Amino acid sequence: MRRIRAAVATGALLAACAALLGAAPPAPAADSPGFRIRDGRLLDATGRDFVMRGVNHAHTWYPDTTDKALKDIKAKGANTVRVVLGTGDQWARNDTADVARVVSECKKNRLICVLEAHDTTGYGEAGAAVPLSRAVDYWLGVKDALVGQEKYVLVNIGNEPYGNTGYAAWTDDTKKAVGRLRAAGLDHTLMVDAPNWGQDWAFTMRDNAAGVLAADPDHNILFDIHMYGVFDTPAEVSSYLNRFAAAKLPLVVGEFGDMHSDGNPDEDAIMASAQSLGIGYLGWSWSGNGSGVEYLDLVRDFDASRPTAWGRRLFEGADGIRATAKEASVFGGTDPGQGSCAVSYRLSDWGSTFNADITIRNTSGQRIDGWQLAFAFSGQQKINSVWNAKAVQSGADVRVTPESWTHSIPANGTVSFGFNGSSTGANTPPKAFTLDGKACTTA
Repeated sequence: MRRIRAAVATGALLAACAALLGAAPPAPAADSPGFRIRDGRLLDATGRDFVMRGVNHAHTWYPDTTDKALKDIKAKGANTVRVVLGTGDQWARNDTADVARVVSECKKNRLICVLEAHDTTGYGEAGAAVPLSRAVDYWLGVKDALVGQEKYVLVNIGNEPYGNTGYAAWTDDTKKAVGRLRAAGLDHTLMVDAPNWGQDWAFTMRDNAAGVLAADPDHNILFDIHMYGVFDTPAEVSSYLNRFAAAKLPLVVGEFGDMHSDGNPDEDAIMASAQSLGIGYLGWSWSGNGSGVEYLDLVRDFDASRPTAWGRRLFEGADGIRATAKEASVFGGTDPGQGSCAVSYRLSDWGSTFNADITIRNTSGQRIDGWQLAFAFSGQQKINSVWNAKAVQSGADVRVTPESWTHSIPANGTVSFGFNGSSTGANTPPKAFTLDGKACTTA
């Protein structure tokens, strides 16, 4: 996880961003079997726009935690998980059977699976790292676990494939890696990481992305920027993301955090800019960080009930996963939270105090695991105590999340909670409710 902050002044960065990236390549064929890129957007197999909202999970180091972690990550609202795999060069090899099992668990939890080979991290500077060609060897070796899964899996060829030495070779090496995978019959959307420990401070990926995409016979590449200390101001974040969006080049923020040893990344700007541009993001990482970066854990000791401050920010905060993630339509059914809910609010008012009993009905055809109900009071109401849920109030705005026993809402089923409050003046019920960021009807 070593990152080196480039000494790039904001003014110089903005000036460099005035250079042209070049025209975007043509769109892929319409009969692509899985994910594909069109006009700079990532589309799923149904042809619908898909914006990643999820996290990274270090499977190769903590394989025994993966099944539970994927279930918990989904329950937190994520639609994607980026899974760390070992090629057998730096870390133990995750073989074909293990990769197939991980893919199966992702699908069972209705998560899009980004599989990444981690042994390339910092090549040229990190002594044990291996080149992209070795990552390609790995993917060809586990090909049987990948073919046929194009609707559910993206292949992230190699994590942070160059450090800060020799990174000028990134363009040619990436083209060669893509060419070998295509020649071998891998039709997946391929995700390619930036050099400079993923942060691209020298703009190698930024300035050569169009050429790399054009060289892919499938035109099916998603570029991956990692945002740590290099991206510590809103101007730097916005400039980089907007360059790709303006050029219609597909981009995802495949890693980022709220702190780092190489500088303090601006997670608020990253999430807000990504949301405004429709760019995906994947927070690093679920749990298990060490070597002084334990603060990057989203939950403590792989326990979903013990979120860190970073975890609460990513999942529950403004522009966070809970509020913005939409499940990939390839899984079928109705996305819970896309108008698939009805709320009843029953008021018992005694003047200065009141009770409210609220029932959420899940009108979709699938269970909702984990939820967030948001509404705003119309007057001077204040919540004093809550039962069967947890509530946070900020002014008139209220956000409600479940207790462990109200965590799931069955398909076409209900969950109920209530609260006691005090009020001054008129105490009319809230006019609107949203479940996981999508409007509900009222009953």
